[in-house]
Amino acid sequence: METFLIRALQLIMSLSLLVIIHEGGHFLFARLFKVRVEKFCLFFDPWFTLFKFKPKKSDTEYAVGWLPLGGYVKIAGMIDESMDTEQMKQPEQPWEFRSKPAWQRLLIMVGGVLFNFLLALFIYSMILFAWGDQYIKVQEAPLGMDFNETAKAVGFQDGDILLSADGVPFERYDGDMLSQIADAREVSVLRNGAKASVYIPEDLMQRLLADSVRFASYRFPYVVDSVMVNSPAAQAGILPGDSIIALNGTPISFSDFKQTMAERKKNEATMLKDSIDPRLISLTYVRGGATDTLTMRVDSAYMMGVTACLVTDRLLPMVKKQYAFLESFPAGVSLGVKTLKGYVGNMKYLFSKEGAKQLGGFGTIGSIFPATWDWHQFWYMTAFLSIILAFMNILPIPALDGGHVLFLFYEMIARRKPSDKFMEYAQMTGMVLLFGLLIWANFNDILRFFF
Repeated sequence: METFLIRALQLIMSLSLLVIIHEGGHFLFARLFKVRVEKFCLFFDPWFTLFKFKPKKSDTEYAVGWLPLGGYVKIAGMIDESMDTEQMKQPEQPWEFRSKPAWQRLLIMVGGVLFNFLLALFIYSMILFAWGDQYIKVQEAPLGMDFNETAKAVGFQDGDILLSADGVPFERYDGDMLSQIADAREVSVLRNGAKASVYIPEDLMQRLLADSVRFASYRFPYVVDSVMVNSPAAQAGILPGDSIIALNGTPISFSDFKQTMAERKKNEATMLKDSIDPRLISLTYVRGGATDTLTMRVDSAYMMGVTACLVTDRLLPMVKKQYAFLESFPAGVSLGVKTLKGYVGNMKYLFSKEGAKQLGGFGTIGSIFPATWDWHQFWYMTAFLSIILAFMNILPIPALDGGHVLFLFYEMIARRKPSDKFMEYAQMTGMVLLFGLLIWANFNDILRFFF
């Protein structure tokens, strides 16, 4: 329950900020061109509002709705979410949206998208300034990667060190690298000290979208962090800081050790029939640069009585870079543009069968936030959501900003406005489409939760 509340709070805080900034973009451009804004509402408020006030000598009412699905600004003289068609039947006023030149109306409509994108760039810049950037150089991961079943079916093997895709070297393991692999014809890996090739099928990304586990994860060395008193490990002489590199003569990672011990426990009866003690193991370890081997019996739960070190930057080669204040801005812009390109590139998978299943609603969005409060991850996810909000809103769908922009371009080219009746029908069509997508996305969340 605590995890749910922490994630829910982060989601609400993030969406509130993004909605205020987005609608603030529309609001500021509208006021710049002396267009009256009748209402600025955080969240939607059908039937009633939680809070509202209207400053003296102001044309704008500020409100907080009860339905946290977005927000809106009601701009005088346009057909929007409020569907206020009665206003459009009245004589045109100089302070209305419809009375302004097309280029001013265009800027008012793109203001929200622009502000969201600029917000993302600013957040990314401040993240780099405050925390810097750090990542594991994938080509230097000493034990390579563990791969899921789909990746293994394609030809990857546990322990492979990823080198390049179609000759382009990998740098870090992230969403961009996964797209790079899925779009490649050949991926080069280092396998058992020799270079090998894995040939990628065209439908790899669709197959990966159907997986419930990630494509790959780093293989961590088994470094002992602490040893329990009177445990089998303590009696055998294992000490904190020892690096276990082989089990029964076979090189291992931390995940290999856990898997092997689970298999020995499962096959205990069979091994005993063959006069093999499944709990008796041989460990090869490194201590202070020297390698040695010992024999020990694990307990009945097949545990040694140690805790492993899981601090990533102590186990794997980490690249760390700090940014001065002025340096952080071009780096933040570069990161924001890279994130946008990656997101746009992955949109093509949304129209596949598996991609449609992956479409998620508020449950999916909330799950990307960490289970414990982490300001670094909160701001990183907020910047990412701001990129998504900017891109989704500029799509040429009626009821979205991009739909209004599309009709404005038509007006500028054809030199005549679409009729109010057409705009009314387009707005209703867009809203039905958006609510349908919203219902489908949240229905997918429900299915994932129960099944």
